[in-house]
Amino acid sequence: MADPPPPGTRLYRHRWPTRLWHWLNAIAIFILIGSGLGISNAHPRLYWGQYGANFDHAWAHLPRFPAWLTIPANYNLALSRRWHLFFALVLVFGLLAFMLASLINRHFQRDLRPRAAELRPRHLGADIAAHLAFRFHDPARPAAYNILQKLTYVAVIGIFLPLVILTGLTLSPGMNAAWPWLVELFGGRQSARSLHFIAMAAISAFIVIHLTLVILSGAWNGIRSMLTGWWRVPQ
Repeated sequence: MADPPPPGTRLYRHRWPTRLWHWLNAIAIFILIGSGLGISNAHPRLYWGQYGANFDHAWAHLPRFPAWLTIPANYNLALSRRWHLFFALVLVFGLLAFMLASLINRHFQRDLRPRAAELRPRHLGADIAAHLAFRFHDPARPAAYNILQKLTYVAVIGIFLPLVILTGLTLSPGMNAAWPWLVELFGGRQSARSLHFIAMAAISAFIVIHLTLVILSGAWNGIRSMLTGWWRVPQ
């Protein structure tokens, strides 16, 4: 087994398709969340089923989100929808391009595929304990993704992003006419709207945790690697 690289060693960690998609996706998600909260302010209730109106039973009563969280800052449903629809296209086509590139360059298979040994309870427990002790990198393979990263990225890329896209399409009247099976798939437009919000909340939680871990593990080192591809082995 080769010796682990010493601290300060530069390793090429992120290829350009990953870096490009990361920043495009960051911009798109930021604007989609802000404009989505602006749209939510028009009717801050969530329902299950096909229909939902003021006198129907709502499973969730959302708060009215403040202006500093919404896009635009003033309440403007039409403008929020325009921002939302445009950057939804950026999200969709960016995700498709990233997935295609990751299949071609084997990023998924090489870096994100969980191995059987990594899924064993002992390994998972050790990785959780290492994170709680603020040790985020394996000294033997410091540039590799750990199992918690792999599971999280697989969930976001393979579950929550596709879910938010498909439920968003279900909410479009034009797509209802073209693909009526989408409404049936999610059990009605209001169910799709609820799932859309839940997926957005999960993605938002991921962003908060992701940024926190970037700061704790070395903010500049992480940002530089996502800009240039090169990452330095920490102490």
